[in-house]
Amino acid sequence: MPETPRIPVIDAVVIGRNEGARLRACLQSLKGGVRRLVYVDSGSTDGSVQAARALGAEVVALDLNQPFTAARARNAGLASLAADPPDFVQLLDGDCQMQPEWLARALAAFADHPAAVVICGRRRERFPEASVWNRLADREWNTPVGSARACGGDALMRFADVRAVGGYRDDLIAGEEPELCLRLIRRGGQVWRIDAEMTLHDAALTRMSQWWRRSRRAGHAFAEGAALHGAGPERHWRAETRRALLWGGVLPVVILVGGLIHPAGFLLALIYPAQMLRLSRHEGLAWAFWMTLAKFAEAQGALGYWLDRLRGRRRGLIEYK
Repeated sequence: MPETPRIPVIDAVVIGRNEGARLRACLQSLKGGVRRLVYVDSGSTDGSVQAARALGAEVVALDLNQPFTAARARNAGLASLAADPPDFVQLLDGDCQMQPEWLARALAAFADHPAAVVICGRRRERFPEASVWNRLADREWNTPVGSARACGGDALMRFADVRAVGGYRDDLIAGEEPELCLRLIRRGGQVWRIDAEMTLHDAALTRMSQWWRRSRRAGHAFAEGAALHGAGPERHWRAETRRALLWGGVLPVVILVGGLIHPAGFLLALIYPAQMLRLSRHEGLAWAFWMTLAKFAEAQGALGYWLDRLRGRRRGLIEYK
């Protein structure tokens, strides 16, 4: 008789802090689909720990005497699974809810792509109509289908491969997933994004100040990622850092200096509406406006990273919620 195919073992690691009802929805969406459900909490005061235990999750409480990062939280969850390792681990943020068909679709993709170590799908914003910034986030999640260079916070990964490269970098305050994927790819693995619904995410971006901080965090991640791996063949995040510094830093200085030398120099500022018109061919003028404005926040984040590095210190979290 032919042997019955072995069913892959999937565990899940969820991270969060004060996510409330969103965390409960997240954990409920995973129940029945995974063997072990680990929730890593980073100092919640809203009853998240008790709610997670009530839903059958194993809780890991981070030591808050050490600097918190999402990367460190994910590593703590992975470490808790190491004694009885799964074949795959589903990583999920506490403000996300997994779609019912996702795990089956992701496992099928691993079968189709034997070299794959990470499979991700379509993350959507739960309330894109709530604000323009939520809609921008939803557009951001819609990356091309196929072979990819990176995933986001939600993905199904081969547990052994993630552990083999040492997991996430604990000290990164942002951009830890692309950095992990880069090391996995260098080791011979592949990252695939498939055309499948994966998660619903609740960014809760209701104020421009939140969106600005989120964009500033992205600029920090670009600069730090380029500093770590930009010299490699992947040229990791060098182009993103260069664009942020050019549009958000260098050009404003050039325009100001030019205008102080002669008032006609301020006409150089017309390069920004010209850039918006160029970008609007892809997603419309509103999207182009926000993408152009984001470069100023990204430049602030990138310059902040280099200033902190020159001072010999590390920046804490740049939070937007």
